[in-house]
Amino acid sequence: MDVRIGIRNSPREISFESAQSASEVEALVASCLEAGSKVLKLVDNKGRKFVVPTDALAYVEIGAEETRRVGFIA
Repeated sequence: MDVRIGIRNSPREISFESAQSASEVEALVASCLEAGSKVLKLVDNKGRKFVVPTDALAYVEIGAEETRRVGFIA
């Protein structure tokens, strides 16, 4: 699933593929914001860790979960 994170005062965004489900990512973001955590920590498919300060978050876009199709469609 595709995750994009917007950063305040930055023209770029963080974009990566995650093996976590949309509900898991949403729960992590919500719990960090509700608990007043200083950072949001997420992991991508390759094992890279992303640590973003919660006060710098502009938005978190969670893409739709879609299985990849293999083969040809007639």
